[in-house]
Amino acid sequence: MGSTEDLDYPQIIVQYSNGFLISKVMFTACELGVFDLLLESGKPLSSDAIAAGLGASTMGMRRLLDACVGLKLLAVEMTQEGALYRNTEISNVYLTKSSPKSQYHIMMYYSNTVYLCWQYLADAVREGRNQYGRAFGVSSKDPFGAMYRSDEEMLKFMAGQNSVWSICGRDVLAAFDLSPFRQIYDLGGGGGALAQECVSLYPNSTVTIYDLPKVVQVAKEQFVSPEERQITFHEGDFFNDSIPEAELYILSKILHDWDDDKCKQLLAKVYKACKPGGGVLLVESLLNEDRSGPVETQLYSMNMLVQTEGKERTAAEYSKLLEAAGFGVIQVKRTGKLYDAVLGRK
Repeated sequence: MGSTEDLDYPQIIVQYSNGFLISKVMFTACELGVFDLLLESGKPLSSDAIAAGLGASTMGMRRLLDACVGLKLLAVEMTQEGALYRNTEISNVYLTKSSPKSQYHIMMYYSNTVYLCWQYLADAVREGRNQYGRAFGVSSKDPFGAMYRSDEEMLKFMAGQNSVWSICGRDVLAAFDLSPFRQIYDLGGGGGALAQECVSLYPNSTVTIYDLPKVVQVAKEQFVSPEERQITFHEGDFFNDSIPEAELYILSKILHDWDDDKCKQLLAKVYKACKPGGGVLLVESLLNEDRSGPVETQLYSMNMLVQTEGKERTAAEYSKLLEAAGFGVIQVKRTGKLYDAVLGRK
């Protein structure tokens, strides 16, 4: 057995310890508008100009910009006038608000909401329940009641989920050929980004977003244009209200919010409503069967612990839930991206 000098533990520990610092640098640059200002300027800017444009201290901004350079979120050019900063391609595409693939909203949700719950991760592990009570002083018995505790929080969450589907939606919807399904219900469809990707990819389909009344209202006002004729809405609570008949049901990042009993209850209702020959598409981040990874999915499962009643699962575990509800001919497709697809047929 080799000595500890043979193991690069110090570097690994430092890297992991710095994860919090790295993410907060990126979140802060987004929140202050660094990437937006540089995009709008159309040219590299000095740290003084950026600080003045954003109403920040010159000393603090210079350090933030240099950290972003180190993280490859910005590039710097040394000139006779001093250092000039510009966005990298990654920042232009993913960190500016105006980009179609912007991840700004999900980053702000993580920075201002998720991180507060994660401060109590040790308590979540000890108690086995979410931490809304400690983080926000609200009841943790209804996770989505806590998550949607204000109109502002609900809007932030919906915008964040939309930004995720702007980069992952097409991958999961194209994992299987869904063109035979014309009548689709997106259960818990939120802000409608996945529904919009669906009708774009399958122009002969119609998608009904089924969600809570207040979510539907915000989706109509903020996210889905009335001109989207292929997208309609249904207000309701799919645990307590009826689920209308359809050919395909999409459950994107729904089952991971709930324990197995709740998942079985929902899938049984979906199976009963589903037309013969129809199906259900689960969109989730799949754990390896031996639970060895992917690390992103393992971290998402920790997030489910601090924020919901659920967990991330393996493909076999989702297949078992589908089979218990009556679905058969179950297919699994790993996309190689953040989220995977599982299709069960009736």
